[in-house]
Amino acid sequence: MAYVSQEMKKQLAPGIKAVLKKYKVKGSISVANHSSLVVTLKTGDVDFGDATRSVNTYWIDTHFSGTAAKFLNELKAALEGPDFFDHSDSMTDYFHRSHYIDIKLGKWDQPYTVTA
Repeated sequence: MAYVSQEMKKQLAPGIKAVLKKYKVKGSISVANHSSLVVTLKTGDVDFGDATRSVNTYWIDTHFSGTAAKFLNELKAALEGPDFFDHSDSMTDYFHRSHYIDIKLGKWDQPYTVTA
C-alpha cells in the first residue's frame, strides 16, 4: 500500500530542491492523502508550452521536449527517490507501490508563470 510520511518528505526534499534550483524553478512540496508526494511548481525559467495544470508522469517524453522534458524527468526521479518501487499489475487489479507522485503546474487560482 502506498504511503508517504512527513519523514519521507523530509528525506526526499533536498534532492527535489536541488533539481528545482538547478533549473531556476520555484515550487512547494507537500503530501496528499498520506499516499502521494506532490510538487507544485509556481514560477520558473522552464516553459511547459500549452500544458495544463497537471503533468502525467507516464507521458513526459511524449508531451514535452527539450529543457521541459529534461527537468520533469529529473524531478520525477527525485520524487521517486532511491527506495521507490512499483510492483503493480493493472491486469489483475493489483496495485502495490511505495508511493505515488504528482507534479502540478500552479494552483487553480495561481497559474505557473514563466520568468525568463
